[in-house]
Amino acid sequence: MPPSRKKLIIVGNGSLPRDLSTEIDAAQFVLRFNEPKASIGMSGTRTDLLMMANSGKPMQRRLDDANFSRSPIFLAAKEIMLAYHPRIIAKYFIKPNILSRLKGRRVDWTWRAIDEFGAAGKEIRIMPPQFYLAGCQELGLPEAKMHEVFPSTGYFGIWYVLQHFPTEDWDIKLCGFSWEGWKRHAWADERSWVADKVDDGRITLLG
Repeated sequence: MPPSRKKLIIVGNGSLPRDLSTEIDAAQFVLRFNEPKASIGMSGTRTDLLMMANSGKPMQRRLDDANFSRSPIFLAAKEIMLAYHPRIIAKYFIKPNILSRLKGRRVDWTWRAIDEFGAAGKEIRIMPPQFYLAGCQELGLPEAKMHEVFPSTGYFGIWYVLQHFPTEDWDIKLCGFSWEGWKRHAWADERSWVADKVDDGRITLLG
């Protein structure tokens, strides 16, 4: 009889239909993103990998918020993955205008994140440029659109898991994804891409 597969749960930042804390905390690996809020109290705290978008206003807000580094998910995170290499940010991401820059806005928060999260005792990994480029290609995003459309960290997290956790060994489950939010994410394409993986049996939905 073949050994049972280990359980991996990818927790998005959307609301959950019920309290999934027991199932999530019992998994062998849990991936979360950025600053989970909608699922607080319903998704447990286990966090083996926290993938973060190291660009733009949301990252600045987290770095400026002293409570973020004291939040249960951040404290539980065994490793932090910064999804965007600085070369990718410099080449493709939208730069703040002059007025925004005068207010302290910037496009790349990589080094400050490393300083502050490292000081908090976290292991940090920056994904190479090839990770972002290959992920865009997987989603069917052409080079001509890469200055205006940006795949979400949720998409990159799911894609990363499917690359590094073989489905013959891991039962990969997904919860908390609404596929809506920032207008520059390719929500419809990401939803369709995930639906194909569900149909193929590579991912199941936890709800």
